[in-house]
Amino acid sequence: MSRFHAPAAGLSWALLLALASAPAAAQSLVELYQSAQGYDAVYQGARAQYAATVARGAQARAGILPAVGINAGASYTDQDLSTDNLSVQRGFNAQNAGINATQPLYRPANWAAYQQGKLQEAIAQASLTLAEQDLIVRVSQAYFDVLASQDTLALVRAQKIGVAEQRASAQRNFEVGTSTITDTREAQARYDLVVAQEIAAENDLQVKKIVLDQLVGRAGAIPTPLAAPAVLPVLAPQDVDVWLMQAEASHPAIAQANLGVEVAELETRKAEAGHKPTLDAQLGYNATNNPQGTTTSTSTGKVRVKAASIGVVFNLPLFAGFATENRIRETLALEDQSRAVLDNTRRTVSVSTRAAYLGVLSGVSQVKALEAAEASSQVALDANRLGYTVGVRINIDVLNSQSQLFQTKRDLALARYNVLLGNLRLRQANGTLTPEALVALNDTLALNGKPAVDSAAPVSPVR
Repeated sequence: MSRFHAPAAGLSWALLLALASAPAAAQSLVELYQSAQGYDAVYQGARAQYAATVARGAQARAGILPAVGINAGASYTDQDLSTDNLSVQRGFNAQNAGINATQPLYRPANWAAYQQGKLQEAIAQASLTLAEQDLIVRVSQAYFDVLASQDTLALVRAQKIGVAEQRASAQRNFEVGTSTITDTREAQARYDLVVAQEIAAENDLQVKKIVLDQLVGRAGAIPTPLAAPAVLPVLAPQDVDVWLMQAEASHPAIAQANLGVEVAELETRKAEAGHKPTLDAQLGYNATNNPQGTTTSTSTGKVRVKAASIGVVFNLPLFAGFATENRIRETLALEDQSRAVLDNTRRTVSVSTRAAYLGVLSGVSQVKALEAAEASSQVALDANRLGYTVGVRINIDVLNSQSQLFQTKRDLALARYNVLLGNLRLRQANGTLTPEALVALNDTLALNGKPAVDSAAPVSPVR
C-alpha cells in the first residue's frame, strides 16, 4: 500500500527555539544578581542585622574605656533658725558644678565582654556571607527556572508543529484511501494533548518570570540562554576530600559555630568574675558657690569651695546569695551546648558537601547519557518517518518517536541547568561560594543571543 510522504516542518526546530529563547534585551546572570542585591528583602534584612550586630559589639568597648561626666546644679534655701534668745529667718542661693571621670583598672567581666564584642562582629560577618551565598543560589535557581520553562514552551510548540503536520498528512492519506480513520484520530488526539501541554507551559513560564522579577526587583527580566553548543564547567577539584577540607577551613557556618564556642567560654569568664574584685581610678573637680553663706552658719559672708580629687576604689564581693555559683553552672552548660552545635554543624556540612558533590557527578553523567539519547531519538524519528513513507510504519509510530525526541530534548536542557546549579550548590555546601562564581558561569551563556537548545546542531560533550 503506497503512502504519501509526510512533509518537513515549515519552521526548523532550531529556528523556533532561537526565536522563543533569545530575546534582544536579555540580561546576564551577573546583572540580575546585582539587581537582587539592592532589592531582595531577605538580603537587605541580613545586611541590616550585620550593621546592628557590629554596633552592638562596639558597645562592649565602653566597659574598658573611661567614663566622664559633668554635673551642675542650683538651689534656693529658705531657712528659719530659732533659739531661746534669737530668731533668724533668711533665704540663700547655692550653685555647684563639677566634672568627674572613672577609669576601670581591673574589671575582668568588662574585659571579657569587650572580647565577646569583637567575636560578635566576626559572627555577624559570617552570617552576612551565608546570606550572600543564599542570594546567589536563589537568583540562579530563578534564572534557570525561567530558561527551563522557556525551553519547555519552545519544545512543546515545535512538537505542536510536527504533530499538526503529521495530522494533516494522516488526513490527506485518509482522503485518498491509503490509510484508515484511526491514523487521523490518533493524530488529532496527540495534537489536542500538545495544545493542553502548551497552555500549561505558557502558564508555568509566566509564573517563573514573576518569581524572577520579584527577586531582582526588575519588571520584565529576561535571562540570557545558554550558548550553543553548551559547554558545561569542569568540576574541579575532582576529589571530594579536598572539598571537605575546604569546608572545614572556610565554611561560614563552621566559623560561626567555632566563634560561638569562644563566646560561650568568655561568658563563663564573665560569670566567674562575680567572685573577683574590681579596681577603678577616679578623678574629679567640683566647685560650690554659696553667696549668702551656708545652712550651718548664721553669717552672711560668701562661701566658695573648690575641690580636686584623685583616688582608686576597690570593691570585693563576698556573698551574693549563691547567684554567682549558679550563673557559672549555667554558662558551663551553655559551653557544652555550643560545642554540640559545632559538632552538628561540621557533620551537616560534611553530609551536604558529599551529597552536592555526588549530585554534580551524577548530573554530568546524566547530561552525557541524554546527549546520546537525543542523537538516538533523532535517528529513530527519521527511521519511523521513512518507514511511514514506505508503508512499514503507521502514524502513531511517528508520533511516539517525535514525542520521545522532544521529551529527551527537554530532559537534556533541564539536566544542563541542574549541573550548573549543582556546581553553585556544591560551593555553597562547602562554604566557598562567592559572586565570582557567577562571572565564571556567565561564560556558558549565549552572549551573542544563540540558545543552547538546538536540535539541528550537534551538542558537544561535557568537558
